[in-house]
Amino acid sequence: MNFHPELPTPPALADGTLRMIALGGLGEVGRNMHVIELNGRLLIIDCGVLFPEENQPGVDLVLPDLSYLEDRLDDIEAIVLTHGHEDHIGAVPYLLRMRQDIPILGSQLTLAFLEAKLAEHRIKPITLAVKEGQREKIKAFDLEFVAVNHSIPDALAVFIRTAAGTILNTGDFKMDQLPLDGRITDLRSFARFGEEGVDLFQVDSTNAEVPGFTTSEIEIAPTLDRLFANATGRIVVASFASHVHRVQQVIDAAHTHKRRVAFVGRSMVRNMGIAADLGFLRVPDGILVDPKKADNLPPEQVVFMSTGSQGEPMAALSRMANGDHKVEVGKGDLVILASSLIPGNENAVFRVINGLLRLGATVVHQSNARVHVSGHASAGELLYCYNILRPKNVMPIHGEVRHLLANGALAIKTGVAAERVMFAENGVVIDMKNGIANVVGAIEFHNMYVDGSSVGEVTEAELKDRRILADEGFVSVFVVMDSSNGRVLSGPEIHAKGIAEDDSVFDALMPELKKALEEAAKSGSTDNHQLQQVMRRVVGRFVGTKLRRRPMIIPIVIDA
Repeated sequence: MNFHPELPTPPALADGTLRMIALGGLGEVGRNMHVIELNGRLLIIDCGVLFPEENQPGVDLVLPDLSYLEDRLDDIEAIVLTHGHEDHIGAVPYLLRMRQDIPILGSQLTLAFLEAKLAEHRIKPITLAVKEGQREKIKAFDLEFVAVNHSIPDALAVFIRTAAGTILNTGDFKMDQLPLDGRITDLRSFARFGEEGVDLFQVDSTNAEVPGFTTSEIEIAPTLDRLFANATGRIVVASFASHVHRVQQVIDAAHTHKRRVAFVGRSMVRNMGIAADLGFLRVPDGILVDPKKADNLPPEQVVFMSTGSQGEPMAALSRMANGDHKVEVGKGDLVILASSLIPGNENAVFRVINGLLRLGATVVHQSNARVHVSGHASAGELLYCYNILRPKNVMPIHGEVRHLLANGALAIKTGVAAERVMFAENGVVIDMKNGIANVVGAIEFHNMYVDGSSVGEVTEAELKDRRILADEGFVSVFVVMDSSNGRVLSGPEIHAKGIAEDDSVFDALMPELKKALEEAAKSGSTDNHQLQQVMRRVVGRFVGTKLRRRPMIIPIVIDA
């Protein structure tokens, strides 16, 4: 189970050989994107975003490494989207900025969510709506779409037939036998693919460590019913803005207990409007209310359906917890976090929970009540898939390293040869010919950051600088020197920000710094850059020794 940390540059792709590269989604939960190449033509499966971690200050989104495609945009035949979650569609606008006429295939709801997002970017895409059972031939790629159950309606797996072999990509899926919309994962088609032959099974790994079977969505209804029945104040339910099934359950519970529902958060309002218009969300007459009018209703008659279940700083729930949202939460109110914790978001979510508790609200979440179930297949469901499909090769996708390894171990237990399990991380290249897959190399892989209006311009070095500024502060050093004789004419002046000590702490350093600069100038260091390095070295040594800090040091030398 080697993740191939040091792989060579992959060889040139031979005719008739299929190549697969993940530009996101392996070794992480998010920004899923796979590029499949055959005879010089590219097919892309999903194009999602990853939300930043705390060690990426100022970053809005993390994109797949789209730079790999910069010189090959004309080779892209199509983008296939498995479902409408942000970690699968969120980066599409940034790819279409590079080439707007790439055809996009997806289900009706997926494309509707995407088109609303693209409208904000002023991009009008070329789309083709597909549904389960439909086949579409895109040049060398023969695609068949299969219904799968997930935490969003209208999700699809895709079976890809090519001259080099077949691939089944599940997207995100589970095997809920009692789904709210009655649409189950189509295991009959899976069995049919197994009979035909699945050369490579790319399978969701998120819950591979979880034994047994994922709980059915229907199990949540009794918990919501009990919570709504006992609530005497306002109810706020936070969930993903695309979790149509969860919103449906909240609407049903509100209708039963004679409460009206107000959607809070721009993405929640937009997505639920789309879902209702397309018939994926059933909304009883008169149950929805504008959030502004909801403020005038008695507390026991209203439910706010909100974004922000992952503790996102600018989302509605976080602002409620900070007391700076128009929806005020207080004593007697009930807040339900109806989602799971995405790895890396724990601190942000607990911060929101603590803020809500401080305001006097009761907070219910997955750890103390069954208010959420996963949208991903657990180990028992994955074992069923392996036994039905009997794939020649397996490539665990969508998950952290621990998830990928656990998924691969399940495949091996069902009889897949260990050498036929392709463990890979982002950038690793897998080639397949005549149904045999092998790791052949790796491309250089980078994170692409969205930071305000800039895309891909923020580097790891700049993020390191931001972390230093946040953790250690900065010290600016200013001096004016006579370049003709190397004498210090003014300064040095030292100012610090983000450091507890007063600037006077540097008074003892001034003579030493002045002396070091003049000695450097006399020895021939008249270049401003060299003198700045002297300043950085002297100040850094002083701050590290005396203050036990490692701030960013900004030296400025003016030539007079």
